[in-house]
Amino acid sequence: MLYLTAKALISGALIAVASTLARRYPGFGALVASLPLVSVLGMIWLWSDKPDPETMAAHAGATFWYVLPSLPMFLLIPALLRHGVGFWAALVAGCALTIALYAAMTWIAPRFGLQL
Repeated sequence: MLYLTAKALISGALIAVASTLARRYPGFGALVASLPLVSVLGMIWLWSDKPDPETMAAHAGATFWYVLPSLPMFLLIPALLRHGVGFWAALVAGCALTIALYAAMTWIAPRFGLQL
């Protein structure tokens, strides 16, 4: 339980730092948020739990492919906000788009030999 709490606190601290920086320096906060810190921490936690190169390779490879469908959300949300759509509606639309693209990736990937 202590291990889980430590992982949660460290991971949460990174999100808090990014959002705090973004209030004063939006570009720098975005840079910190865009760093693959969560992915790197996830790999560290996974390796600590199961130090297996094949599992880690599969995880890292799948992470790459799952990042791609999330990227359009970061174009849709600012476009909607700039056109007067409210934050919550833009966020929901961005999340819905991402979910749809994740579903498409999960369906399409095996047809190209990708194991996600």
